[in-house]
Amino acid sequence: MTEQNPTSPQLPDADAVAAYLSAHPEFFVDHDELIPELRIPHLPGGAVSLVERQVKLLRERNIEMRHRLSQLMDVARDNDRLFDKTRRLVLDLLDASSLEDVIGAVDESLRHEFQVPFVSLILFSETPLSVGRSVSQAEAQQAIGGLLAGGKTICGALRPHELAFLFNEEASKEIGSAAVVALNNQQGILAIGSRDPQHYKSSLGTLFLGYIAEILTRVLPRFSTPLRSVR
Repeated sequence: MTEQNPTSPQLPDADAVAAYLSAHPEFFVDHDELIPELRIPHLPGGAVSLVERQVKLLRERNIEMRHRLSQLMDVARDNDRLFDKTRRLVLDLLDASSLEDVIGAVDESLRHEFQVPFVSLILFSETPLSVGRSVSQAEAQQAIGGLLAGGKTICGALRPHELAFLFNEEASKEIGSAAVVALNNQQGILAIGSRDPQHYKSSLGTLFLGYIAEILTRVLPRFSTPLRSVR
């Protein structure tokens, strides 16, 4: 066994040194004579001073923060535009004087304001409606029963027969992903589609769709004489 020299000072380990310097960042201000002795590897080789290394790190962090800020600003601008489009649609729905106005406002806004290529609003009625598309509750339950439960927006890739029922046989072949929300009180179902399979991921960017569905749920009863609400 090797005897330890009781007179030799016990040096702190690397973690202790790092912790101390982290707690005392001004250390090298009072001990600047140590800076020339420091050697920090530089990627191309050689050595750089501590100040140079700090400047490099600060510059990298600054660039990263600029990127993050830019992303946040982009999201904020997108949300502002989304809010403005939704606000205009809500006002149009509140001003609607007929069922035809309601259906037209939804289709016009989603296709032209929101730039959605595939839009489908299906109302549930036991008798055919004079405007829009309507089916019986039983027919919808048989075709897309799984999409009617829960009352939440369903996103992603739907099955071929579901797409064909919601949009039509021809359009269903072009749709890569869709978002679907059932109107409360089983009044109908609203669906939008995209050619991009990744466009409508799980709950991504579809908060507005659920909001529009809630507005429709409150507006439609004003023109729902032929509709039957099933509870």
